[in-house]
Amino acid sequence: MGTITTRDGTEIFYKDWGSGQPVVFSHGWPLNSDAWDDQMVVVASHGFRAIAHDRRGHGRSEHPWDGNDMDTYAEDLAQLIDTLDLHDAVLVGHSTGGGEVTRYIGRHGTSRVARVVLVDAVPPLMVKTEANPGGLPIETFDKIRAGLAADRSQYYQDLSEPFYGGNRPGSTVSPGVRDAFWLMSMQANLKAALDCVQAFSETDMTEDLRRIDVPTLIVHGDDDQIVPIDIGGRRSAELVPDATLKVYPSGPHGVPTTHKEQLNADLLTFLGAQTLVSPRRGG
Repeated sequence: MGTITTRDGTEIFYKDWGSGQPVVFSHGWPLNSDAWDDQMVVVASHGFRAIAHDRRGHGRSEHPWDGNDMDTYAEDLAQLIDTLDLHDAVLVGHSTGGGEVTRYIGRHGTSRVARVVLVDAVPPLMVKTEANPGGLPIETFDKIRAGLAADRSQYYQDLSEPFYGGNRPGSTVSPGVRDAFWLMSMQANLKAALDCVQAFSETDMTEDLRRIDVPTLIVHGDDDQIVPIDIGGRRSAELVPDATLKVYPSGPHGVPTTHKEQLNADLLTFLGAQTLVSPRRGG
């Protein structure tokens, strides 16, 4: 674990586990890098270097007033990659983290990138506009902001249910998973959480997606109630030249947790790992 300092003086916390080809994880809103632990342990146990940071305003990174926008998130990611001098990196982004990865490539290209994985990601554009008639109405995101402003703690508790599909018949999402979501969410400051709603919903990443010129795996649950697959994964797969779309039947937004075995296996296959083994036990 360590920190880097960005050009505007913001300290960014990151985890750095294992060794080998780097796999860099960008988390979703309003979580932090702990949301990727299930994937990081498996990746690092298979001979890769797993790296994940807390986005500015979230978790253990600093909480500045400014810079809670997709361009700055992408620059923070770029400075992490540059500072650690990463090459042939695999960039993995979930939800807002998928936007961060996409905007990074739009701004910096793929000279340091070997592969990309987008999981229930927000690109190309979530909000409904004249050019994006299939998007969600702006009122959807206004309600999120209103919920945060009124009682963010209760809002996060309520959000954890559709996030993991806990409102669907037969759901096995545990109270512990929902509690962990609430805990991570409460570590994001209110200003960053509010600003990030605009960042993930109103940033148009259509042209950024078209700039991805490396093998790309797009994973999306077809029951994602946060980023519907038709405006997220399916549309992104149409825009990325060398993309493979993998649809998880009945998958919710939080598939890194609810479908972690399937995602871990798909991720290792995409990385070229030879054998799926369990992490070594201590003792």
